[in-house]
Amino acid sequence: MITNEPNSLYCAAKNRYESMPYRRCGKSGLRLPALSLGLWQNFGEVDSFANAQSMIHRAFDLGINHFDLANNYGPPFGSAETTFGKVMNKSLKPYRDELLISSKAGYDMWPGPYGIGGSRKYLVSSCDQSLKRTGLDYFDVFYSHCYDPDTPLEETMQALDYIVRSGRALYVGISSYSPVHTKQAVRILQDLGTPLLIHQPSYNMFDRWIEDGLTDVLLDENIGSIVFSPLAQGLLTNKYLQGIPDDSRASREEQIYLNKDSISQDKLQKVMELNKLAQNRHQSLAQMALAWVLNNKAVTSAIIGASKVSQIEDCVAALNNKEFTPEELNAINQILES
Repeated sequence: MITNEPNSLYCAAKNRYESMPYRRCGKSGLRLPALSLGLWQNFGEVDSFANAQSMIHRAFDLGINHFDLANNYGPPFGSAETTFGKVMNKSLKPYRDELLISSKAGYDMWPGPYGIGGSRKYLVSSCDQSLKRTGLDYFDVFYSHCYDPDTPLEETMQALDYIVRSGRALYVGISSYSPVHTKQAVRILQDLGTPLLIHQPSYNMFDRWIEDGLTDVLLDENIGSIVFSPLAQGLLTNKYLQGIPDDSRASREEQIYLNKDSISQDKLQKVMELNKLAQNRHQSLAQMALAWVLNNKAVTSAIIGASKVSQIEDCVAALNNKEFTPEELNAINQILES
């Protein structure tokens, strides 16, 4: 039974900031941990609360003080925020000022025309609902989760500006915007007086779209970035070295981002070759994949997902070997391009 009483049994590790590197986010005063924890999967109402709480606690003990949410994370929608709110109330409330907590709105959330998109009505209403579910007074960062072609970009950015000026968030970000729309968003927010802090795109060895223009924009404009799916939804781990296991995410019929149809034998062969290279670096494949995305000078932080504490520990261990030789980078490129 979950109560509203703080969990006096949890006390954050005293050495939590000794090993995690923190990187300046763009030209702001904010610094992000090299790795952040995303609550997209495994933190919903259908998942174990005890496991979710253990993962959040362990992440914080390891120096991960940024937790990334969205209104539709679950399942069901909203329940990841509710779970995080319970953990905050039970044990993390004394550490609120040490934490960076973000949420987003943009994708389908509730029925009708005002439950999706980039309108001022949707973004502000969703932000209010997210604050209520988490029990927070404000978010550190609030994002437009996706570009909405049916709403003027000026309206979406004005909504983000209002969310900051009304005290609902400290900073604003955008996610999955194209290079062109990112530049437009930067200019609009500059004129409004609420700078764009950060962009959150997908990025991993198999999904390198940001290298085609977006990283140039981020570097030119001095905008931070935090990449999601750095492990390609688990494909860049040891889970798929022997094919697609029955209990994997890709085996579930409801998955649209990673499923059996999207994993070819050619891609699995590349995974095996990459794993050999990781072994030569004395790393797991996941550790090498994380180090690789962090090697991009436009990347401030990488969002990891997890279903158990040991996965978080394995990911953090990637930070022990972040450097690549030119020969290693060339070998990775050759594998990916073959």
